Amino acid sequence: MSETSIAHKAEAPRSLNFALIVCSTSRSESLKRHERFRDKSGDLIAEKLRNNGHRVTVRRVVPDDRDVIQKNLMRLLRSWKVDAIIACGGTGVGPRDLTIEAVRPLLDKEIQGFGEIFRHLSYEEIGSAAVLTNALAGIARGKVIFCIPGSPQAASLAVEKLILPEAGHMLKHAREA
Repeated sequence: MSETSIAHKAEAPRSLNFALIVCSTSRSESLKRHERFRDKSGDLIAEKLRNNGHRVTVRRVVPDDRDVIQKNLMRLLRSWKVDAIIACGGTGVGPRDLTIEAVRPLLDKEIQGFGEIFRHLSYEEIGSAAVLTNALAGIARGKVIFCIPGSPQAASLAVEKLILPEAGHMLKHAREA
């Protein structure tokens, strides 16, 4: 790691307030019907964040609906309780996978390396199916937003290898005057 990166990370916040949005129509419908369901990826993400000194201040399940995702994100972008947002799920290539398309127009700046490196890491784990993997990170209103796939394996990879090591660093730069 370069001396500049080391210095920037040393100045970055170590404990962030995260919002976690799970984008899943099936889980959202279960929630509406007051049915029990297991959110493996959401649980895994929350646990990894907490075990690394961060807080999950907001956790929601929303349907794969562009307007609903955007409305929730806009609310979170206005909240003083949130430094970073993770949107998990809805990042595939299917017609109902709309998370990336919902988030991208809200970004002030896209961090293209996030998706590129995520696909590279995914390729090392799952092979050529990684080309179907979409991931996105960016800055909006002084907050960091991450969009990651909904499978537990992919969520774990994104959190461990990219989000935990860089979220504070990204936030530091997002809030520079």
